[in-house]
Amino acid sequence: IAKRFLDYGFHAPTVYFPSTVKESMMIEPTETEGKETLDAFANALFRITEESPDLLHEAPHSTGVSRPDEVKAARQPQTSWPKS
Repeated sequence: IAKRFLDYGFHAPTVYFPSTVKESMMIEPTETEGKETLDAFANALFRITEESPDLLHEAPHSTGVSRPDEVKAARQPQTSWPKS
């Protein structure tokens, strides 16, 4: 669900906090967010909960990198940008 928020134009929330509540997400908008943005976020959340599990598993769909290999990135970090 968190990565699917990226397709709706929102930053993905932290999903491993608090650790005492299983499958929790920490959604912490700043005080500068207006009601319109908060309503749009809530609507995105409702739409996401109605989507198919396959669509969620493959998210994000609209970013440059869809599903990064986080294990490979940790084991073989790319510390410089390739020259083109």
